[in-house]
Amino acid sequence: MRKYIAEFLGTFMLVFLGTGTVVIAGGDTLAIGLSFGLAITIMAYAVGGISGGQFNPAVTVAMIINKRTTIMDGIFYIVAQFLGAIAASAFLAIFIQALGLPSDGFGQTDFPDISLGLAFLWEAVITFLFVLVIILVTSKKWGNSTMAPVAIGLVLSFLIIVSLNLTGGSLNPARSFGPALFAGGSALSHYWVYLCAPVVGAAIAALCGKFLGSEE
Repeated sequence: MRKYIAEFLGTFMLVFLGTGTVVIAGGDTLAIGLSFGLAITIMAYAVGGISGGQFNPAVTVAMIINKRTTIMDGIFYIVAQFLGAIAASAFLAIFIQALGLPSDGFGQTDFPDISLGLAFLWEAVITFLFVLVIILVTSKKWGNSTMAPVAIGLVLSFLIIVSLNLTGGSLNPARSFGPALFAGGSALSHYWVYLCAPVVGAAIAALCGKFLGSEE
């Protein structure tokens, strides 16, 4: 149970700090990217020793493929991650209403300026890059357990920064679901892109990591 609570808390912190920076703090591109990235780094150090610090269903899928996480644990991890994201958005909703901010503004991800196909491709590619870094820096052969959270947080920050004007930079089905659930509209109708594309990218990254020797 501790592992699942750790995944809930880690995902809660990710969505709380990341989307809170967007909506409550009104952060610029750099602040938004760093808030998501540093949230991952902080929580990986805080609870990563308990659960592995995945905080992302796409990452969990990759870990299942590479047999670092069992299917049963993976299912409960994913449930905990989605619940953490929903809880964070629900908590932020209280203060969004208190501040009189737009009721459809939850830091949700969407792609108003590019086509659906390009959005899917972009999210798949950036998730592939993100998960490949995770697979390699946490591997027994190539990894560095001390610096892995820093590397993971930094790559997430920069991938989000470069993605904000395209897809919002999700790389995480749970991160997109919580805000979309409360914001509704096109963020919710387009959610399937943010569910499927990261999983595709993560699955390819898991196989690529195997090819590079991550599981040896």
